[in-house]
Amino acid sequence: MLMRPHLTNSILVTVGFILSPLSWWNDAVVNVPLGYVFAWPFSLINEQLFLPAFIFGYWLTNLFGFLLLHWGSKGLLHQSRSTISIRRSLAVSVIYSIIVILMVLFGWIAPPTEYLD
Repeated sequence: MLMRPHLTNSILVTVGFILSPLSWWNDAVVNVPLGYVFAWPFSLINEQLFLPAFIFGYWLTNLFGFLLLHWGSKGLLHQSRSTISIRRSLAVSVIYSIIVILMVLFGWIAPPTEYLD
């Protein structure tokens, strides 16, 4: 059974909004944990890969959120204009990235290998 296009686009917008940096709460609840899970296998290969993989995974969740938000809203609105402020969202992503980097550097977030020891 196929979903209706309206329902599909609504789900895309909802998931995209949750993953994008447009929601203030999503980083602590969704994107940082997803970035951590993304970085886990890299830290098992080499612990020094943890931080770059963490940041890369975090940025991927934001990018994927923007893409889903764009595709879903385009389908809902049947037009291609975007009302999303990309500059503001990127600034928020950079700020959160700096916070995540500092948390790892200060040892508040440790690579998974340290929890396994």
